[in-house]
Amino acid sequence: MASSAHSDSASADASAEIPAEIPAEIPAEILAPAPWSTPDDDSEHLRITAVRTFLTAPQGCPYVIVRVETNQPGLYGLGCASDPQRTLAIRSVVDDYYAPMLLGRDPSDIEDLHRLLFNSGYWRGGSIGQNALAGVDVALWDIKGKVAGLPLHQLLGGRAREAADAYTHVDGDNAGEIAEKVLAAHERGYRHVRVQVSVPGTDTYGTAPRDAAEARRRELRAGSWDSLAYLRHVPPVLREIRERVGTGVELLHDAHERLTPSQARELVHEVEDARLFFLEDALAPEDAAHFDQLRAAGSVPLAVGELYHDVMMYLPLLQRQVIDFARIRIPTLGGLTPTRKLVAAVELFGARTAPHGPGDVSPVGMAANLGLDLSSPAFGVQEAATFREATREVFPGTPVPERGRFHGTGLPGLGVDFDEAAARKYPVPEPLRHDRWALLRNGDGSVQRP
Repeated sequence: MASSAHSDSASADASAEIPAEIPAEIPAEILAPAPWSTPDDDSEHLRITAVRTFLTAPQGCPYVIVRVETNQPGLYGLGCASDPQRTLAIRSVVDDYYAPMLLGRDPSDIEDLHRLLFNSGYWRGGSIGQNALAGVDVALWDIKGKVAGLPLHQLLGGRAREAADAYTHVDGDNAGEIAEKVLAAHERGYRHVRVQVSVPGTDTYGTAPRDAAEARRRELRAGSWDSLAYLRHVPPVLREIRERVGTGVELLHDAHERLTPSQARELVHEVEDARLFFLEDALAPEDAAHFDQLRAAGSVPLAVGELYHDVMMYLPLLQRQVIDFARIRIPTLGGLTPTRKLVAAVELFGARTAPHGPGDVSPVGMAANLGLDLSSPAFGVQEAATFREATREVFPGTPVPERGRFHGTGLPGLGVDFDEAAARKYPVPEPLRHDRWALLRNGDGSVQRP
């Protein structure tokens, strides 16, 4: 009997897929069974009966959604395993490796199941395995909340705040244009706004193309990046934006790991007067040892971590007190189980969290973020994608900020559902369509980090 099923509703070749039958019985043999488990009494004990994956793209980027189903009618959990660069590989890990190991087990044993799945690959870690694991893990937390009749933040210790501040994104060509957008966002209730500045003649992260020709270059990834032009152009624009908007709104900026350590030190020095809430990803993960020098270069708060796939990668930075914000991405870190432990460490070392929440983190993933945001004293600010109407259709209960803040729904578990029928209307793009944005070269033709 099959242990999992691809959705027949949300992939580019959906018509060729046939859902596997959901198992009606618990498997006779369970690998590495928990000694406290009671598999012989299935009628009275909660068991996992199926693990199903769904691909859908109502936001334009591919989502991998995991649904863990149980022998209790109507009781299931949802998880987000979305990494738009390796969607199909992640789906395979869930369907072909994790799902068969989960059948017949008690979904309440989250710590045990997380460790079992994590160790099952032997060569542990990495973004693909961690995203797949996160999809299962968050779904198990969703089930636990539904069984308890409690929202996720209550399972994690209860409220530490009424609502979670969010930040939105604006971009533009010049300080005047960007400042107007910042002030407009502030009028809508946002106290935090990320600003990205278009650099003439270079493929700049986080900005819209100026015209059709530039849009075409980006589609083909035929443009190039110029770090020196960025360093000449961006700091004075950020300083002018601060002068125009005053001190009543917090400004954030993302360098997106495109600088060398020496260039990052220069940027920190040059943006002091912009008084940023934080500067994000001034260094790539490979250059993390240079954060001490970056800290010494100025007083700008530093944020990093969305690319980290292991919670242990944060610990040296927290211990040396060289970062101010941990940019956590729950799917890439392997789910809520390891991330909640990281958040506790962030609190103990006096830093704050700034969870990753762009459009490629699904509403399911955003709901997982909010469970931590509302319950942790270490919370700083939550990145907030603007979810499309189509996305809200596929995911009833999608978290939406009100006046720049997220409030919990009070619903059990994550409080977000998944409409499989609606998901059928939004097939995922073929590989190397959406995810091509990560391909980038320098002016001399060498490959540049995205």
